[in-house]
Formats: sequence, C-alpha cells, structure tokens
Amino acid sequence: MAQIVDGNKLPQRKRREHGEDNDDAGVKRDKTEPSRLESCLEQPMDSSIHEVINYTPSLLPAKNYDADTTEPVSCGLQTLDELLSWKRSEANPFNVAVVPLAPREPPLASCPRRTLVSHDMMGGYLDDRFVQGTSAEAPYAFYHWQSIDIFNYFTHNMVTIPPAVWTNAAHKHGVVVIGTFITEWKDGATACEAFLKEEESYRAVADKLVQISHYYSFDGWLINIENTLSEVAVKNTPLFLRYLTDQMHERVSGSLVLWYDSVTENGQLNWQNELNQSNRIFFDACDGFFTNYNWTEQNLEWMSDYSGVQGRKADIYVGVDVFARGKVVGGMFETNKALEIIRKHDFSTAIFAPGWVYETHDDKTEFRKNQDRFWALLSDYLYIHRPVLPLPFISSSCQGFGKAVYWRGKHEKNMSWFNLTAQEIQPMYYHKELEGQGWLRSRGCPEDAWNGGCSLLLEGLIPVSHTSPVCAKIFSIHVPLPSKTLVSFICKPSAGITVSLELKTTDASLGIQEVKLTNECPEVSDGGDQFSQLFGNLDPNGWTVKCLQLESCGCALKDICVSIQRNGEPQDTPFSCRMGEIMLQDVASLQVPPELVKGLCIYDIVWLRGAGTLPESTSPCLHLNATLRWDYQINLVRYFRVYWRQLRGPDPRIPPGQLLLVGRAYSNLFRVTELAVPDPPGLLELVVEPVIMKGFPVPESHWGRRSLSYTDFTQ
Repeated sequence: MAQIVDGNKLPQRKRREHGEDNDDAGVKRDKTEPSRLESCLEQPMDSSIHEVINYTPSLLPAKNYDADTTEPVSCGLQTLDELLSWKRSEANPFNVAVVPLAPREPPLASCPRRTLVSHDMMGGYLDDRFVQGTSAEAPYAFYHWQSIDIFNYFTHNMVTIPPAVWTNAAHKHGVVVIGTFITEWKDGATACEAFLKEEESYRAVADKLVQISHYYSFDGWLINIENTLSEVAVKNTPLFLRYLTDQMHERVSGSLVLWYDSVTENGQLNWQNELNQSNRIFFDACDGFFTNYNWTEQNLEWMSDYSGVQGRKADIYVGVDVFARGKVVGGMFETNKALEIIRKHDFSTAIFAPGWVYETHDDKTEFRKNQDRFWALLSDYLYIHRPVLPLPFISSSCQGFGKAVYWRGKHEKNMSWFNLTAQEIQPMYYHKELEGQGWLRSRGCPEDAWNGGCSLLLEGLIPVSHTSPVCAKIFSIHVPLPSKTLVSFICKPSAGITVSLELKTTDASLGIQEVKLTNECPEVSDGGDQFSQLFGNLDPNGWTVKCLQLESCGCALKDICVSIQRNGEPQDTPFSCRMGEIMLQDVASLQVPPELVKGLCIYDIVWLRGAGTLPESTSPCLHLNATLRWDYQINLVRYFRVYWRQLRGPDPRIPPGQLLLVGRAYSNLFRVTELAVPDPPGLLELVVEPVIMKGFPVPESHWGRRSLSYTDFTQ
C-alpha cells in the first residue's frame, strides 16, 4: 500500500447511492428532471477533468449546502408552499439514507408493547445536520437501539426530514424512523385550512410527504396538528390520515403514520391525555396514537376497558416528557416511574426528549455516564429486539463519535468527531450486581479503540466466592450461519484473567447451544490463509487477536457473550477487558475477489481562497470543493477512504504521488470541502479506497481514481 499521511481536515462523511424514484405516489406526480448526478456519465473515464479557476459564488442550493464551505447539510421544510413545490430533482442527494431497514426479531407488528423515542433537542438540526460528519467536541448521540422500536426526529419545522445519519444508525438496528409534520399557532391554522379544504388539496400534501419519505429512505410520519380546525378541515383530517397511511404502506415497506393527541373531532385544540371517543376518529385512520403527557393512571385504566382500544393496545403510545414539564408522572431520572405504570397496563410508550440527559447537564464530558444511567433505570420496562443481519457480521462498538479516529488500534486522525452513520452495531450497555459484592459493567470508552471512535469496555469485580466464569452478554442479534464460519475477536484484557468468546446458537431441533472460542491460533483446514488475509502484517499494539473456524449446519447466532475467568487462587479480582472488534465471515466468501471501484467522476466544483493550511504556507490558499461519485456495492463496505495527491504542480513542499487522506465516505457520494491545493497550474488525483466488510485490504489496482488539472484564467 502506498504511504498515507493525513491531509487537511477530516470531517466524517456519508451518503447513499442515488436511487430511482418516479414520484408516482398518489394522484400528484412530479416529472423527473435530469439530475446533476447524471452529468458525470458524460465524463470519459480515461480522461482528466480540466478546470479554469474562477471565484464566482457557489450555485449550489443554499438549503442543502453550507454557504461558507459547501459542506452538505440536512434541513426541514418551513411552509406549505415549500412542501408542495418539493421535487425529487431538486432534493438533497446527500441526505438520502444509505442503510435499508434491517429485519428484526420479533417483528415490530407482533410486539405487544413498543417503545418510541421522540428526539426533540434544542430546535433540531444541530451537529447532526452535517450529513458527512463534523468535528464536534461534545455531541449528543443515541446508542441504546436494541431497547427501542421507533425513532421520531422532531422539530418545529412544518416538515421535519430526519437527518440521514439518524436513519442510517437506526436502520442498522432494525429501528423504524419517522419524520414529523406539524402545524401550530395562527400560521398552522391558516395552512390547515388551505390543505384540508378539499380532497385534491389534502391528497397533494399527502403525496408530497410520501415522496419525501421514499426519496430520503425513512419510514413514515408523526402528524401533529396543534391548532384549531374549521368544520370542513376537521372533517377532512381523518380522510387525509387514511390516504397518507395507505399510500405510505403501498410505497414504503414497514412504514408507520402516527397521530398526536391534540385536536378533537370537533376541531378544538384540547389535549385529552388518552384515547377516547372525541379523538378516536383519527386513531382509526392511521397506525397509532401518541398521547399527550399529562395523563394519570386513571386515564390508562379507562383506556384499557375502552372499546376503541381493543385489539390495538400496542398502537397506543403513552407519552412521557423526560423534562417533566407540567403535571406529569415521572420524568428526568424518574422516568422509570412512568414506564412502570404504562407497562402495568400493557401499553406502548413514547419517550419525548431523552436528550434531557445532555441538554440540562453542563459538563458534556459526562454525557455517556448520564445516558447510560438514564437507560439503565428504564431497562426493566424495555424489550430487547434482535436485528436480523447477514454475514459478514462485524462490529467495533463504535458509537459514531469520539476523540480520535482509530484504525487497527492506531490513530488514523487525532480530532474530536461526530457522524452517526459511522456507528456500528451496538453492544448491550448495563451494570449488574454479582453475588458476594461482585459487579459487572459494560460501557463505551473513547480512550482507546481498535476501529472507529471507541471500544466496548467490560469492567468489574469477580468476588472470592465466585468460582465460575463471569459471562457478559454483549450482542443480541439473529445471524444465520453457513456451514463454515471464520470467527475472530480482538481484545485487550487486564492481567490475571482469561477471556474467551461464547456464541449462543439455535436451531429447530437442538435449541440453544453454546460454543466457546478460546484458542489463540486459527484452526482452518487450508492452513490459515484466511487469517493471513485478515491479520497479516498486523502490529497489535497490546491487542490480542483470536480466531477460529466454526462448523455448523442450519444454525442461527443469537447471542455473543464474553466469558471472563480468574486465573490463580480465589480472591477478589478486579478486572477490565477492552473489546476491540468481533467479526464473523462465511469462509466460502473469503475466496471471492474484491470488486473494482468504477465510474469515479467529479462535478459541482467550487474554488475558494482561504487561510493557508499547506505546509509552511503564510498566504491564502487555494481551496478545492467538489462532489465525487462512483459505483460500488454499498453492502460490501464499512466505508471508503478518500485521498488526494499532487501529480504535478509548482509546490515542492508536497511530494508528488504521496497520498493525503481527505476523509471517510459512507456511500458512493462524497463532497470534498476546503481541500487546500497548490496554486495553479496543477494536476492532482482524487482516489477512493473501499474498506470492505471482509477485513482485508483491497489492492490499489481496484481503487477508483480520477485526475483534475487546473489553471488560472490568466494562464
């Protein structure tokens, strides 16, 4: 591999390949116009792009790109006119989620008690609006996905489109993501009178909501009408809901449309804090009902017996405001009190604004501690689901943010960063007591990692009375296994303990069975070629790599556990074990050669002059901003590394041919921003390396590359 050094800044990036959508939902249709993405097809693949530099203002849409840097950003829609004029051809391709919704066990439809999280924090679109990531020092993130079923991104924009980073993270874990359509106050009432006046107008709004959800690849809507409605408008509201729900079900598999408890059937804004005869008409027209927060247990008792609820108790999401505003049950670090009552009556719940753990605590460095405490208090009332995942399965427990970017135990970049798309399948976080005053805790720790931004740290105390190994369940998943599976795990245990991996599998005839993986060396029939591919030339830097081949037939992996055994004589033994990465591969697939990156093209180029960041530079530097697009199967990669190198130019401080890292891309679309390059005339190359799920490096001959020459207009 060519020598690699860090170049310029490293914002974390993401986006999915541009998909087709004919905008054929319902009766309103937009004619698909030619996209800028198609322009790259006109670039001959064996030619260099040539640019004559000018400094005209960027023509990119301001709502989709940061005005100063041209960094892609996500946003909502503010008005009814903006919604009705929305077109796929003018949408933001960077904000399309790249990860499809994973199947799960049990399926959402069969869950008798569900958990919805409504993320309402500080107006929304904060660090998470940067769809390629940002260098935030102390961001908010969510990583307890296995405990929730639905994620709602909530703001007070009329149309809240979830940032793709949230949809990607949720979808990996089998969690449904819904946006928000809200009307409020006088302007909201005016908008409702306009679009609910007749069938044609409410269908037009519903069609746009369906098209937006389909294009950006999220799964539905929370409808929140918080203003009074006229007689005509309220009569048409259930018809609007039913039409929207039917169209969403037809267009987006697994989609949901939920109604918030606000307006009653007479059009009055009158929160009921329950489902009853005055608001049932809306519930009957959609997939679920999100109650207001000022309920009492008497409301839940009454609903349990109400005929309108029978057969659909799981579709009633009893609202809990974590900020505890108003006269509510629980809230803050007593939110568990509300959930205890809700579950007692067998209802689903909607947890509103759990970002309280971040917003109201001044020391943001304590965020993980507060987050883990909050969700641990709720754990008795949450129900773990398993995402159904294909092989290869790989997770370093990265939470999508950290103090540095790690690759194979070493720093790839020293900087604080945030990008939820980089979040990998999350382990289970908990604290439990062992007999004899022993304890066990699992948490994310950014101080050291194998890949990404953090590792899973297992720590605790094995008491003198505890003679059997401590078993820490870290993943609850469903992964069908082939006849031969290569299993590896990387860890860094403290002295005095032995660590092994336990896989709990199941099949129809044998039930749950346990397989222990303890050996230090590979046991593979071909002499270890797979191990060499995965871990050859590896400097572990204190990490222990364990690998073996598992033979099974008709099994599915259910749980991944870590077994921790004390060495030596019985005594109270404090321990820690940092889990770096766990990977399972189909042995047969390792023989399949990697794909080539094809069709790399460059477009939407913007030149800027800015502060110098090239070595020894004192004058304003030339900055290149450009969009790259290429072809590659996204499901085969963890991410792509994007580099640049100077091929020819006037600046001798940059060695020709030396690869400089620009950033990581999580899809086939990437915006290079503020890349400091030598003054013209110059020739540079942009390079894309796939980091594949199989774990071994892809030869440089398979990378994508495209050259760009540039001159000044005076030359």
